[in-house]
Formats: sequence, C-alpha cells, structure tokens
Amino acid sequence: GSADQISRAQTVLEAYLYNKFKSTTGYTILNSAELISARQTASSTLTNQLVAVAAISLLVGGIGIMNIMLVTVSERTREIGIRKSIGAKRRNILLQFLVEATLISGMGGLIGLLAGVGLSLAWPYINPSQETSLSLNVGLYAFLFSALVGVIFGLYPANKASKLKPIDALRFD
Repeated sequence: GSADQISRAQTVLEAYLYNKFKSTTGYTILNSAELISARQTASSTLTNQLVAVAAISLLVGGIGIMNIMLVTVSERTREIGIRKSIGAKRRNILLQFLVEATLISGMGGLIGLLAGVGLSLAWPYINPSQETSLSLNVGLYAFLFSALVGVIFGLYPANKASKLKPIDALRFD
C-alpha cells in the first residue's frame, strides 16, 4: 500500500498493543519506510566518509608527486642547464616535467583502478550478501582525475625547472 496506508496501519497497531499491554516498551514497530530511510541515511553517511577519505588520499598523493618531482628537478638541474644552453625553451622544460608528473600520477591511478576492479570482482566471494557493480564511466573518470592531480601538483616543480637559468644550472653541484 501507500505510505499513508502504512502509517495508518502502524497507528492502529500501536494503539492495539498499548491497550493490550498498557505500555509502549517491550516491543518495537518498524515499517518499511522507516527501514528504507535508515538505510538511505547510513548509505549517504558512508558515501560522504568515502569521499572524504578519497579527497585526503588524493591530496596526500598529490603532495607526494610534487615532492618526487621537486627532487627530480634538483637531481637533474645540470641536465636542464645543458638542454637550455643548447636551445631548449622554457616551454619544453615545463612540458617535460608536467608529462612526467602526469605519467607518474596516471600510473598510480591505473594501479588503483585495477586494484578496485579486482576487489569489486572478489567482493561477492568475500561477502556474498553484498553486491558490487562496475562502471566504465566511473573508472574512466577516476583515471582521468588521477592524471589531473599529476598535472596540478606537477605545475610547481615543472615551473621551477623551466625558470632555471642555464648558467646557474650548469654551476649547480
């Protein structure tokens, strides 16, 4: 029946039980609407928590990529100086380091995506009472977003590398 009919039936049942036992304790009446609402609330809370964990993970991963790229720039300062002294433009150096950061992040995203697919396929064997689903769109967006994190967190190191002056870079030890 409709939600209104369920509500009326629940009210009648509560009145009957109260008259019979003269108490509202010792029993609980739940209707399907309340159960659905509770499940939706729990699902929404879990989704929000997972989004927060994912955002923190992306931030930590992005900072890790930035640190790796800063070390890479530092270790390759002479190479950058040589390339610039033989004609490499600022844009070439910038793109080189951005591509490297994007590849590192994209490979991490691919590994994460494969781990997620593997877990999703294994989950029915781990917990048969819960179903999982795979979405090509979600996987594609996750991979592209991980590459975007590489671009965003690779900008600072790439910019730093591209601004090095050849003479200073060649003197660097």
